[in-house]
Amino acid sequence: MRKFAKFAVWTVVAALVPMLLPLSASAAEGATAGSSLGPALGAGIAIGLAGLGCGIGQGLTAGNTTAGIARNPGAAGSLFVNYILGMVLIESIAIYGLVIAFQLVGKI
Repeated sequence: MRKFAKFAVWTVVAALVPMLLPLSASAAEGATAGSSLGPALGAGIAIGLAGLGCGIGQGLTAGNTTAGIARNPGAAGSLFVNYILGMVLIESIAIYGLVIAFQLVGKI
């Protein structure tokens, strides 16, 4: 249980850092209070949550594919094709988050 709590804390920290970086960038530019806070925060949240979700999804996919190949090595070819397709679809979610973040940064 203690190991899980440590992992949860680092996961939250890893999710908050990308969310807060746009705020520090807008503060460094000397923006007036509240003028670009919404889009900057939205961009950070978009890319942070997309990256977090994709990392979890890719980890689960890789682990389950590895377990499947370990149980049945003869099915490695068909599992590999499904694995690559799944990774591509998971990574597209991160790209959508990046596109949304760029669109929001363009409004700053």
